[in-house]
Amino acid sequence: MNAKTVPLYLQSANFYVMLYLIIIFLSLIALIFLIVFLARAFVHWRSNIPIGLYVKALRDENSGHFEEAIITYEIALVQCNRIRFQRAFKNKIIGKLKLLHAIIDYKNSSRFVR
Repeated sequence: MNAKTVPLYLQSANFYVMLYLIIIFLSLIALIFLIVFLARAFVHWRSNIPIGLYVKALRDENSGHFEEAIITYEIALVQCNRIRFQRAFKNKIIGKLKLLHAIIDYKNSSRFVR
């Protein structure tokens, strides 16, 4: 046996050890990405910026300031699009926007009839 050659059983053992270390390393990187993604999703899920804007727009709508309510609803809709986790809330805002646009169109058309 030559001093420079390594026996076959030692070569395969080194290969499996390196493969095991690479798998552990890739698993740790995947775990870190998963933790960062979940933390970011949780922070955005808990943020209530669109909800505050929705409440402000609802107050404007109830007080009769429909144009201001539309602007605030649109800002809240943009915030919901950034978060991407609030589909039902986004659909509710879209419904409110359609209703307000219909109300404003009705008011504008009734001015010309009289």
